[in-house]
Amino acid sequence: MREKKRVDQEQVFDRLPVPSALRVMIVPAVVSQLIVLIYNMADTFYVGQTDNPYMVAGTSLILPIFNISLCLAGLAGVGGGALISRLLGENRRDEAKRAGTFSIYLGIFVAALFSAVMGIFMKPILGLLGAGENTYEYARQYALCVIVAGGIPTVLSNVLANLIRSVGRSKEAGTGIVVGGLLNIVLDPLFMFVLLPEGYEVLGAGIATCLSNCVACVYFIVVVLKMGKSSVITFSPRAGMAKKESILAIFGVGIPSAISTLLFDLDYVIIDKMMVSYHDLALAAVGIVLKVERFPLNVGIGICQGMMPLVAYNYASGNRKRMKDSIRLSRILGLLVAAVSIVLYEIFAAQFIRLFISDAQTVAMAENFLRIRVLATPLMFMSFFTVYLFQAFGKGRIALVLGVVRWLGFNIPMLFILNGIFGMYGIVWSQVAADTLTVAMSLLVYRKYRPKGQTS
Repeated sequence: MREKKRVDQEQVFDRLPVPSALRVMIVPAVVSQLIVLIYNMADTFYVGQTDNPYMVAGTSLILPIFNISLCLAGLAGVGGGALISRLLGENRRDEAKRAGTFSIYLGIFVAALFSAVMGIFMKPILGLLGAGENTYEYARQYALCVIVAGGIPTVLSNVLANLIRSVGRSKEAGTGIVVGGLLNIVLDPLFMFVLLPEGYEVLGAGIATCLSNCVACVYFIVVVLKMGKSSVITFSPRAGMAKKESILAIFGVGIPSAISTLLFDLDYVIIDKMMVSYHDLALAAVGIVLKVERFPLNVGIGICQGMMPLVAYNYASGNRKRMKDSIRLSRILGLLVAAVSIVLYEIFAAQFIRLFISDAQTVAMAENFLRIRVLATPLMFMSFFTVYLFQAFGKGRIALVLGVVRWLGFNIPMLFILNGIFGMYGIVWSQVAADTLTVAMSLLVYRKYRPKGQTS
């Protein structure tokens, strides 16, 4: 059994033709990313059926906080997963096992800490996010379930998914996310409209999300246990403590990943705060748009997630041609998805928005927002793609610089500048303007710091 698992991993990373290897790695990652998005949007969809824009706004306020919990998962999962793939490429299985165990317990620790902080400082945090008299109680109910009670299983599920994917088992990684997502879609209407009384729909959505993440977490634990003692992914402390260089490598990639995600969500928080200064309907409209626009973005992230272990492994093993082909094909696929999304959203913007709310004023506003925001899709993909490449190479500092400059140097300042000049629609246009500058910077940095022998 041990030999068979090693052969399977080698077939994906070493032997399968690059298009086939990318298909094996990318398809489950993309599907899981879409399911994650759908089950996040399911709450907005079902809450939107109440035609209560304050409930929609309240749940939308928690999206950045929920995404921060995912960035904590990236600290351990992305950092650990990238290192494990490189260690396997160097044929250092024992150290890969120690790195995997360290990443698992790191994820549990940071998740527990984050949930405790959110529970203790709930009121001031929600106030900073823009929760007002009409939205605070809804936001509080949702945060208690999804962040406080569900924080550890949410983070641990995503950590384990990244680690399992890093050894070539992308199908199992994707299946766990799909199971949790589909369960959430089923449980949402049950808790919202059947088990709980009218007026508690947001609480029902939160309970459904929490239970779904718990089930997904149990699934991943079972997968790891079934992989057996020969696997480099294990809960057993007997694997030993990872070497100092490995711990530094995990944080070296994981911290930039977490910071980039954190700044991404800070951007969303600032957008919410700016929009609520106009009126609550603008907040509800942009909350829906920020979710709808994530369909192509999450597909792009799935492409990057599936590509990264393959690139990391072949970078470490010295197979530059295979690495180069993986990068090129992944980039083409991501840009193609972005182009298709622009066409679909420009034509069917109103129809997409009406899936979530029927209030005519909110729909009209969100429709205009979406047609503008979608223009940034290929730019956003290229920005994420470059960061993922440097993470695969283990060049965390460069990834950190790209992420920090993107958000603190371009995106967030552009929000304030364009809001000051053009008002509400300046906020919406800021993503296109900022990511144009980001992509230009990313290409220059990549040309300078790409691995030797890499020409595209």
